[in-house]
This record gives sequence, C-alpha cells and structure tokens, in this order.
Amino acid sequence: MDIEGYEIPWINTLSYKQLDKFVKKRWQNATFIQTKQLQENGSLNHNYKNGQSTINGYLEDYATVIDAYISLYEATLNEKWLTTSKQLADYSFDHFYDSERAMFYFTSDEDQNLITRKMEIEDNVIPASNSIMAKNLFMLSHYYSNSYYLKVSKQMLHNIKERTEKYASGYSNWLQLACNFTGEFYEIAIAGNSAFEKLNEINKKYIPNKLIAGSTSNSNIPLMQGRFSENETLIYLCVDGACQLPQENTENA
Repeated sequence: MDIEGYEIPWINTLSYKQLDKFVKKRWQNATFIQTKQLQENGSLNHNYKNGQSTINGYLEDYATVIDAYISLYEATLNEKWLTTSKQLADYSFDHFYDSERAMFYFTSDEDQNLITRKMEIEDNVIPASNSIMAKNLFMLSHYYSNSYYLKVSKQMLHNIKERTEKYASGYSNWLQLACNFTGEFYEIAIAGNSAFEKLNEINKKYIPNKLIAGSTSNSNIPLMQGRFSENETLIYLCVDGACQLPQENTENA
C-alpha cells in the first residue's frame, strides 16, 4: 500500500485488515498538517478554512501535534515524523517557554500583547497543554539522548507536585508521566530488514512504559545509531541507554 508516495511494506502483514485504514488516515492527517499548517519559519497555524491557513498556533497545537507525530513514527518508523516533532519542540522552547517558572505559556511571544499570558496546567476533559508537552519532552529526551529535555520534563512535573496531592484526578496526565519517572521505562530499538514484522509482533501486547524506535536501514537517531545490520534483525531492550544483549526472537525480548 502506498501512502502519499511512501511505501509501508508491513501494512499487509497485519492481522486486522481494518488497522491499515487507520494508519493511512493518520498519515494523511499528519501530511495535511505538515504541508498546510506548518509554516516556513517553523511555526504552526491553528486554523484552516477556505484554503487559507490562519491564526498563530497555541501551545495545545504544538503539544498535540508533537505527540501525534511521535506516535506516527512509532507506527511507521518513518523518521520525518520524529524529526518534525523535535523541530516543533525546539520552536516551542523559543516562543512559549518561561525558563524562570519552567513552564510553557499558552500563547506565543509572537502574538499580540495580552494583559496576562496564562499557563494551562490542569488536566480536565482534555489534558493540559503543559502536561502533554512534558510527556513529549520525556519521550524526545530518550530518542535524542537530550538531557535538557529530560531536565525540563522532570522540573515541570515537580512544579505541580503539591497540586496533585490535593486533587489527583485533575492531573491524571501528569501522573502518567510520574509513572514513567518512578518506574523502569523501556526503550525498544528494532534494527534490520524485518523491523516492521518485529514491530507488529511487539505491538500485539500492550506495554505502556515503553517507546519504540526502529529502522530498516542506517539511522542517525541517537537511539538507533550503530544498530543496523544487513544480515539480521535485532531487538534491543534498553533502560536509560543501557541495553541488554540484542534478541532476534520477539518473545525472548
């Protein structure tokens, strides 16, 4: 199956035929955002109507798109989605981040001056843009071995600690991040020509405390560097960059 000119060879091997249409729709949505809403200066627009992309994006736009692109990378192993996620995160630091409070404003410094710039931190019906961003930085810190991302993510979580103790249900997305910090979080790296087949096998079991990286060729992502081999497909199971011996068998991994 060809999706926007990119062939995904593993799609036809999936057990549930319906899943391919979901991946296809995710790809189409992501491509629409990248081609229509992402601007040349790296910013993201909020609105699209009558063929026009308008309104400078809010933090929730950046946070949710980054989250979606990371997820799409894990499903397709196409690195452009992960690369774009990092670029959007860096832009968010430049235009939304308050280093003194270690939180992100809801509006960009490119917007018109407001009486006050608020910070959205409570998870209600929709998770707070700051909690989504903190989780994004946690994930990207592992993919790119970026200690600064990890430091900011941890500090953001620390900032709302007292609030969660008083009203935990209003900070549920933050608490999911807390679980990743307090327990072991696994980095699963799959390298080799059969990476998609191994990915499909791994995804049959739900594992919440993990991220997935993979490639069917040499990769420049720090988590994947030096792992590809033409002759075999190996699964690396790592915690904080320390890896066990690679496995060929998914069940063993």
